[in-house]
Parts: sequence; structure tokens; C-alpha cells
Amino acid sequence: MIRLAWRYLWSSPLTTALNLLLLTLGLAAVTFVLRASAQVESGLRRDLAGIDLVVGAKGSPMQIMLAGVFHLDAPTGNIPLATLEQLRKQPLVAQAVPLSLGDAFRGYRIVGTTPDYLDLYGGRLAQGALWTRSMQAVLGAEVARASGLKVGDRLAGSHGLAEGGGLHGEHQFEVVGVLAESGSVLDRLVLTDLASVWEVHEDHHAANAHGEADEPREITLALVRYRSPLAAVMLPRWVNAQDGLQSAAPALETARLMRLVGAGTEVLRGFGIVLLAAAGLSVWVALLHAVRARQGDLAMLRMLGAPASRVAALIALEALLLAGLAAVLGLLLGHGLVALLERLLAERQSLRLGPLGWSEAEWLVPLLAGSLALLAAAWPAWRAYRLDVTTLLQAPR
Repeated sequence: MIRLAWRYLWSSPLTTALNLLLLTLGLAAVTFVLRASAQVESGLRRDLAGIDLVVGAKGSPMQIMLAGVFHLDAPTGNIPLATLEQLRKQPLVAQAVPLSLGDAFRGYRIVGTTPDYLDLYGGRLAQGALWTRSMQAVLGAEVARASGLKVGDRLAGSHGLAEGGGLHGEHQFEVVGVLAESGSVLDRLVLTDLASVWEVHEDHHAANAHGEADEPREITLALVRYRSPLAAVMLPRWVNAQDGLQSAAPALETARLMRLVGAGTEVLRGFGIVLLAAAGLSVWVALLHAVRARQGDLAMLRMLGAPASRVAALIALEALLLAGLAAVLGLLLGHGLVALLERLLAERQSLRLGPLGWSEAEWLVPLLAGSLALLAAAWPAWRAYRLDVTTLLQAPR
């Protein structure tokens, strides 16, 4: 049965190839949407790392979240260092981690912080040690791999958070450690202490032409973890009431971000459904035509003892073979497109997709292909089942 159905399937190679192409493209689009959506959500959850609130300068909460958690945008400004101490004294705050941004190394962010920042993501060293004094830096795994730098080398950052800014050649960092790959935002950061960031920008903070730098110190953002659920209600209101401060709840802002991204995935999903509908219609027409063209062959099978149900099953099996082949190709193509997306995001030093094995949702792809095939084959198989063998054999040739 399988061999005969396979030979029947490829008896019209151009028609079969067209149907296979339509089915494959539709299933690949569905696979891409399912897998990419799941991996984006996984990547976002991984980089949130239990951060409950981001505190920054007045501005857009979305911008503050993108700058402080995912390092994908410029921050809204700086806030006084004293704000960090105020947050730490709050009984509702379990932890407040400072971030000081402003420079980059070959497009990778240089972040002034404390070792607590590594603990948020479970970061650990692969080589060397953490900084013990200013102008020492620890490289994320991706930064070290892309730059080729190792412990003992030196690097100079450039002004601004994008590649191409003015180089701080007179202020070079000594690489003292390299982090193990964690799959988190740590992989694409250069980490140092707060004092190093202040030292590099000392000229920019000078209070007057004599080079005095006695202005109050500033940080860019503070990452906050709550001590109790009550903090989710009280703390953002307290922060927003302070002069010059703005809070951003990553969970809420990420949900907004996913809704914005969801519009594009809905379009792609709709495109895949249209392709599958066209493919199903094409398969239906092809099988219906095949039943008419093979009436003599099918009648001969009946005369040789094949029951009507087996003849109908032969038509359904032909459609299922086509669907099975398209499901395999669609899954491969969908996974390939997601891998290509991951590579493009890595080249642009953007958000990374979270690691993902075989997604449970991807089991829908072969199920969808099989259901579509059986639906398209239902009427042609019924026609084959109802063939009048006596009439066909008596018909003039």
C-alpha cells in the first residue's frame, strides 16, 4: 500500500512538487512563529532574572526597562548615587543593585556595577577573578569570544552606547576575568566597578574650568528586588513621587513589548494559514483529478480482491505521505529560519533568544499537516470508495 501510494503520488511530479512547496512554506511559517515566540519569551524571562523594579531618571518606563534589563536602548539620564542608599533603606526592598552606563567597547556595553549584579544571573568566572580596584574589567563570554581578549589584555571604551563614539584612549581597562557563558545578558557586557566609570568620565563631571570634580556622584539605574508582595503596590508609587525619578516594572513592560511584537507574529501566522489553505485546496483538486484519471486502475484493484475501504485508504495514504514529507521539510525550514534570526540578532548585538529544545507546541505541526491532508483527501477517498466497478469495466475504451 505504501509503495503503491508513493508511486501514485509522484506520477505527476510537477503537481506534487507544487503541493509540497505550498505545504512546506505554510508549515515552516507556523513552525517559525511557534518556536520564535517561545524562544523570545524564554530569553525575556531569563534576562529579567527576578528583577522586580528598575529605577531611573524621569522618562519612558519602556526605555528604562530596555536600557536597564536588556541593554538595548539608551537610558533616560542619571540619578543621584544617594538614591541607591534611599532605596536600600526602604523596608520593602530586599536588594538594590546599581548600574552606571555611558560607554561601549566595540558595541558591547561597559557597565559599572557591583558583584551583586552577577549574582542576579548566577554568573561565574571561567578565567581570572573579579575586579578588586578601579580600571579593571571582567568580560562576558560573547565579548571575549568576539574580541579575542584574554586575562591580562587591555581595552579602551568609546563614548556613548553604540560603536563609533570617541575613544577613551587615555583610560584603559585591564582585563582581569572572563565569565563563563550563561546564555543571559551577562554574555554581552563588559563589567567593572562604579569608580571606574566615574574615573573615565571625570572630565565630563568637572564642576568648573579648574578641573574640580566635587559634584555629587551619579548612577544610571538601580535594579530592585522586592522583600514582600506589598512592595509591588507601594514602592513604584513612592519612586514616582520623588523628584526626577521614574520606576519601570519589567513584568508589565515586557508584557507590553510582547503585545507589540505579537502584531507581527499574528501577520506571519495568518500568512502561514493562507498558504496552508491554498495547499489544502490544491491537494484536494489534485487527488480528485487523480481518482478520475485512475478509475481503471482502481477498478482493477477491486477486481483483484481489494475491498472498497482499502482503495479509499490508498487515496488517503497518498495525501498523508505528502503531508508527512511536508511536515519534515517545514520543521527543518522553520528551525533554520529561527537559527538565522538568532545569528542576525547576535551580529547586531541585540536581544538573544532563549535556548529551547523541542517545543511542545511544535507537535501541532505534524498534527496540523496530517489533519489537513485527511480533510483534503476525504471527498476524493469517498469517490474512490463509491466507484462502480461493473460500470467502469463495461465502459467502452
